[in-house]
Amino acid sequence: MKPEPISTAIPNHTCILVGLINKLQDDGMAKEYLDELAFLAETYHLSTVKTYTQKLEKPDKATFIGKGKVAEIREFVKENKIDVVIFDDELSPSQQRNLEKELGGKKILDRTTLILEIFEQRAQTAHAKTQVQLAQYQYMLPRLTGMWTHLERQRGGTGTRGGAGEKEIETDRRIVRDKIALLKDRLREIDKQMATQRKNRGEMIRVALVGYTNVGKSTLMNLLSKSSVFAENKLFATLDTTVRKVTIDNIFFLLSDTVGFIRKLPTQLVESFKSTLDEVREADILVHVVDISHKNFEDHIHVVRQTLQEIGAGDKPTILVFNKTDAFTYTHKDEDDLTPVTRENLSLDEIKNTWMKGLQKPVLFISAQKKDGIEELRKTLYDMVKEMHIKRYPYNNLLY
Repeated sequence: MKPEPISTAIPNHTCILVGLINKLQDDGMAKEYLDELAFLAETYHLSTVKTYTQKLEKPDKATFIGKGKVAEIREFVKENKIDVVIFDDELSPSQQRNLEKELGGKKILDRTTLILEIFEQRAQTAHAKTQVQLAQYQYMLPRLTGMWTHLERQRGGTGTRGGAGEKEIETDRRIVRDKIALLKDRLREIDKQMATQRKNRGEMIRVALVGYTNVGKSTLMNLLSKSSVFAENKLFATLDTTVRKVTIDNIFFLLSDTVGFIRKLPTQLVESFKSTLDEVREADILVHVVDISHKNFEDHIHVVRQTLQEIGAGDKPTILVFNKTDAFTYTHKDEDDLTPVTRENLSLDEIKNTWMKGLQKPVLFISAQKKDGIEELRKTLYDMVKEMHIKRYPYNNLLY
């Protein structure tokens, strides 16, 4: 048997979501993560019917959640004819196998698998497809033993040491390793081509749009570059890096739109999307786009900054752009209300006077959808690019 990358898109089917509450993840955080998981499920064309959480110090080794919660979910899945059960954390092969057995053979996905499947759906170019395939095979390799134990049971095989199943596992491991090596070679060739393209762009400052997924980077790209990059209200609408030449008055620069970041981004994807992330690493200026209307935008900022540090791009000159001001809402808090102040109780002006006020980097508030604040952003980009270009290419500043 030759294992193939996972491909199981189930349009218009139902799912339930499962998450843990522990020392690292309180009730509020667990709810937020499950809300995001529901958005991932929606992007994958699954409709979320119910969410489950359980308080555990650490995941159960056999089934991730406790036996009682498994029984509760099994009853609900059976009564409501649920198609898929999705867990917000990565499952071990044995956990996935045991859960499939306990839940009547229903399809079990974890967060990593779901993101990989979404990437597979969204990949359009040969480059993106190769990167996704590599991530899938890297994810699959350590799980082959568990997959084959499951298949042996289905076939009624003995699964004894040295039996047919074990030989098949070794064969499949070799096939997958060979496939990984082939995909890596293919990506290295693509990386060389893309590196050459970047070198051939000449003496131009490079600006990269970065941010959490679904914050409006592609819409902003279209405004600044006067192009028509695909944009929609779904996670990971952009997988391939798009590069456009932008002219503002008498200066020009290259602007790239990159894949959005997300919590718990699978390490396999970070590795396989190296060439795409090189656009960020090699950029001269970053435009960090944030969805100000999202209740947890500060957490999103932290995730993006952490990811930038991990890929070696955390210290670049950055413009912090708070987008979607048109969608920003808040609830006025009465003076006699003694409950703690939250993001939902602060107006936009009040938020501007929090920690943002002390930032040294440029901080702008815009609505790409309504085109508010775009001229201020263009002016800020103009000033930064011009200053950088004069310093870097002093012999070529006659344009100024």
